[in-house]
Amino acid sequence: MELKPSSSDATSAPAALFAWGANSYGQLGLGHKEDVFLPQQLNDFCKPGCVRSITGGGGHSAVVTDGGSLFVCGLNKDGQLGLGHTEDALYFTPCKSLIGCPIQQVACGWDFTIILTENGQVLSCGSNSFGQLGVPHGPRRCVVPQAIELLREEVVSVAAGLRHALAATASGIVFQWGTGLASSGRRLCPGQTLPLFLTAEEPSSVTGLENSKAICVVAGSDHSASLTDSGELYVWGSNKHGQLASQAAFLPVPQKIEAHCFQNEKVTAVWSGWTHLVAQTDLLWLRT
Repeated sequence: MELKPSSSDATSAPAALFAWGANSYGQLGLGHKEDVFLPQQLNDFCKPGCVRSITGGGGHSAVVTDGGSLFVCGLNKDGQLGLGHTEDALYFTPCKSLIGCPIQQVACGWDFTIILTENGQVLSCGSNSFGQLGVPHGPRRCVVPQAIELLREEVVSVAAGLRHALAATASGIVFQWGTGLASSGRRLCPGQTLPLFLTAEEPSSVTGLENSKAICVVAGSDHSASLTDSGELYVWGSNKHGQLASQAAFLPVPQKIEAHCFQNEKVTAVWSGWTHLVAQTDLLWLRT
């Protein structure tokens, strides 16, 4: 979720960061691995007022500062923290290999991390067991962020699911890689040939979006979504919990959620949980 300064910042109390909940791998950054039942304040790793975004994966967390620095903590058995080793980090730790390379956005998957730099390059680290790093001939895991060379165009948005990832380019093309959605697709669409982008271990353009320009992508456990510059929301993947607003159990190609679902308002922002979506329109909030 992106953090935006409010108009009252000048007179309000200094910003603070808090964490609580499951902490089996130190993903709260509090220095231990005990679950936390009440919010506890995070201190010392950066100034809270300088935080641009906070995100989390299957057992790891990441913070991007306004200056483009990346701090990570939590589970690291596959190198998903990008620290050059596989030891868990109990405190938010700077990703030293990216010092001097300002970061725009980070997306945490289950056991991997997708990193977008301010110049539009995409990096990845962690497990590559399902091609989720976008480097098809690379190692089974990567402990230092590596560039996804096949994404040659400037990227403006990235997303990560359980075992798949996405990127939207400056020209509005959506790429997907990682085979995470393929198993659900084969099970729920028996006998149907799945599109290449569902089975690719390298960035593959998502078919069905050719007549739209994507400005943002999001991902859940087994679904994907793309928001266009005209305020339309396209979704695909598993619909097990109704998160795609469709009658189908699985959507192998993108399907637009009809405007009447949003009271004919344009969608201006979208977020994804593990099995649900949240959309913001010009006038109101809606959840699918």
